[in-house]
Amino acid sequence: MKKMVKWWVMGIIVCLEIFWFPIQIRAEGEIREPDSLYALSAVLMDGDSGRVLFEKNGEEQRPMASTTKIMTCILVLESGKQEETAQTSAYAASMPEVHMGAGEGEGYKVRALLYGLMLESYNDAAVILAEHIGGSTQAFAEMMNEKAREIGCENTWFITPNGLDAQVETQEGVKIHSTTAEDLARILRYCIQDSPAKEEFLEITRTSSYTFTDTAGTKTISCTNHNAFLGMMEGALTGKTGFTADAGYCYVGALQRDGKTLIVALLGCGWPNNKNYKWSDTRKLMEYGLENYSWQSFAQAESPQIPQYLPVENGQTKILGTAAQTAVTLEDLSQEDGMLLRRDEKMETYPQIQEKLEAPVKKGEKIGEILYQVNGETWKTRAVYTAEAVEKIDFPWCLEETLKRLAFTS
Repeated sequence: MKKMVKWWVMGIIVCLEIFWFPIQIRAEGEIREPDSLYALSAVLMDGDSGRVLFEKNGEEQRPMASTTKIMTCILVLESGKQEETAQTSAYAASMPEVHMGAGEGEGYKVRALLYGLMLESYNDAAVILAEHIGGSTQAFAEMMNEKAREIGCENTWFITPNGLDAQVETQEGVKIHSTTAEDLARILRYCIQDSPAKEEFLEITRTSSYTFTDTAGTKTISCTNHNAFLGMMEGALTGKTGFTADAGYCYVGALQRDGKTLIVALLGCGWPNNKNYKWSDTRKLMEYGLENYSWQSFAQAESPQIPQYLPVENGQTKILGTAAQTAVTLEDLSQEDGMLLRRDEKMETYPQIQEKLEAPVKKGEKIGEILYQVNGETWKTRAVYTAEAVEKIDFPWCLEETLKRLAFTS
């Protein structure tokens, strides 16, 4: 009896190894998107291409609290006025916590205020900077909205330079201080990738602590960086936290590792006492990007089939009896130009080139392009040009060709 039980057990184990093990293998290779996120809106973005790799209500407008300050910071840096002295107005001095307690009439170096803005998230520092650069917070908000449009943010509306909840009456109706997770990620991407002040932005936001005084030397302000993400994951690059009653906890941060630049934006990621939800969501999204995506340059994509020559109607030829044509050349591709692809994705190339041309044709004339697509969406276009000029048939050319033929047959 014991032997029978033993054989039954061994048989069950063998069956499990045969049938269950392959299932485990398939499960391990399966790509699972992040779930159970705390944030009401979340986006994971490829920092190189700007492509959204994952989103949860990514285009839903919500208040963004002090993540606003990344826009304030980059505009001040781009103004080139870091060495100037900014004065504290009565309005700036009235800002609620978090604040550095600047008094009316006190002066501070603009660059020093940027550390207070980004490390401690001081609301009065944001207003002092906005008034100094824009003349007023209203004028500075217009600058913020203009920059947002330049970057490509279609669902963002700035009212305050510090992210305090606010609303304003416009011709389109009442608007609140708000953005989307996708737009917020796009703004940080601009700050670290495209802005001429990107290095200064990273230097300030990565600083662990900073101390400065007012210009009179009577007040000392000590700042500590509260972006816990900087010490949470290898490759953590930068980021900004935020919280208001309407916005909840918010965060936007970036990571660089293994040739990838990943950006996470979170809005409405819990309310007190759930301050750490944003770190859990950030780690989950970053790990998803690191595990499932790899960088590929557009130059690595499969080469499209394109003609070497195109016929040119009514074009002059160099050899008697042949049809006019021009050689085709492609725009150069940089090995550094590319994007992140998921393990189950492939980059496709689709040529869109004219079938024939009409003389005259200039050298270097654009005659089409190659589309680089992922899942049907175009992420890169590569121009196709003519490699040589072809003149149009005219009377002098016809006369010359006729004389050549007569000479050849005589």
